[in-house]
Amino acid sequence: MQVNFDASPEANLYFDRYFNCNAVKILPGEFYATSNDHLIVTVLGSCIATCLFDPANNVRGMNHFLLPRDDTEKSILISESARYGTYAMELLINEMLKLGAKKNQIVAKVFGGGNVMKGLIHNNIGQRNVDFAFEYLKKESIPVVASDVLSDYPRKVYFFEEDGLVRIKKIKALHNTTILDRESEYRVRLKNATIDNPVDLF
Repeated sequence: MQVNFDASPEANLYFDRYFNCNAVKILPGEFYATSNDHLIVTVLGSCIATCLFDPANNVRGMNHFLLPRDDTEKSILISESARYGTYAMELLINEMLKLGAKKNQIVAKVFGGGNVMKGLIHNNIGQRNVDFAFEYLKKESIPVVASDVLSDYPRKVYFFEEDGLVRIKKIKALHNTTILDRESEYRVRLKNATIDNPVDLF
């Protein structure tokens, strides 16, 4: 099965009544880049969301990804697992460049990686996702200007147009299993996936 990181579909566009603005919600395995005033929203457990912003050209983007394999799966090289995070990052950056962003002006904010999925706490999947995000951004010379990672709670992330502002709502009590179910399904989907067409940055 080929891995599928999708630009967030129009079906995820909605009007956020609390913030009184148009918004787009991205789910695990999706990304969204824009030069308009849409609020970008996602909910994270063990997954990572990287919010990228070029303030000079007013281009923003967010992805929502998970490394599909943990350290206990000895038959799989960790470098192979990291390809999925790399792919998610490159897709987002390329989409932003198409909208007029300049790579040397992009800054990053990183969120997520919480230990919220049963059975994965001892595998450090959240920590591995966080480590990957910071290592990738360092390698690409994209400075991380803010972050809120790890701990043991899910987060709702709101990425605004104004100066790349991000607000985080920490979800201390889960009233249903939707967040965990989405990430578990996403992880299973990635487990046997392949990347047939890797993306190169330009």
